[in-house]
Amino acid sequence: MDSGMQTNEPLQTDNEPVQAGKKGRAAWVAAVVLIATALSFGAGGIAIWLTSAQTEHHGTSGKPAYDGYTYAREEADGVVMHALITEPSKVTLEAVRGNVAGSPYYGVNGGFFYNGMLLSMAVINDQPVGGKPETYGSGYSNVKLARGTLVWDGAANKLSVQVVSNGDDVKVTDRTHFWAQGGISMRPSDDTSWRQQADAEQAPFPDDDRLRTAAVYDKDGKLYLIVSQTKTTLAKFRQAILSAYGEMEDGIFLDGDGSSQLRAFEATLPGDGRRVEQMIRLKNPGENR
Repeated sequence: MDSGMQTNEPLQTDNEPVQAGKKGRAAWVAAVVLIATALSFGAGGIAIWLTSAQTEHHGTSGKPAYDGYTYAREEADGVVMHALITEPSKVTLEAVRGNVAGSPYYGVNGGFFYNGMLLSMAVINDQPVGGKPETYGSGYSNVKLARGTLVWDGAANKLSVQVVSNGDDVKVTDRTHFWAQGGISMRPSDDTSWRQQADAEQAPFPDDDRLRTAAVYDKDGKLYLIVSQTKTTLAKFRQAILSAYGEMEDGIFLDGDGSSQLRAFEATLPGDGRRVEQMIRLKNPGENR
């Protein structure tokens, strides 16, 4: 064939539309770049996917429907945080046995654990979420030490933090209508002795820069489930919460570092991808638990 032979095929200029095949290839390349970007963030343990969806009631695209929560991303003192703000009656505790980001629930990671055993209290109506009350690691006790435990008294519709060792020590109005989540006391209104109490409860690695999780509540009884995107110390995390979300009545620190995980429609934080044993999750609409 003569290389100088004329053809009847039209020449494509920059002003002409891209052909369908090339448009598909461009979309494919863009998708690969997006996935690679997400993976690069994931390798650092801070993978985040964000949308601009409404949070009051959303159940499209295969997402579970939840109502009555607000999502709030805030930054203070260089610490980026993601929060689910709700009412304590609209959350429950779950033995998730996996990564929160990959679970079917919206919520955050719970207390401490080791080798499949719950080392922090996770009790609903006098029953631990991880087994029987008499079984070690079931979630009926804060193992070894009395620690700050966030308690919702359903009959009184009131939150409190109680420093207790096991479920028998929790004080509530009706033992068939409460939940109790163990952690480490935060004491947001006590700048003088909060650290002393946290040390007494053996808060792990308080001065290291690590991902952090907390559950706190304000004077109106609103519950804030907060996970940091930024690695920070316990003190800086506590101060960032107060600076960004305002004055708090009380609250607890939960497990942190790679265990700091969150899932919502608006954001997903998988920590370092590890499995956790227990989480605080939003109830499904109509769920009675």
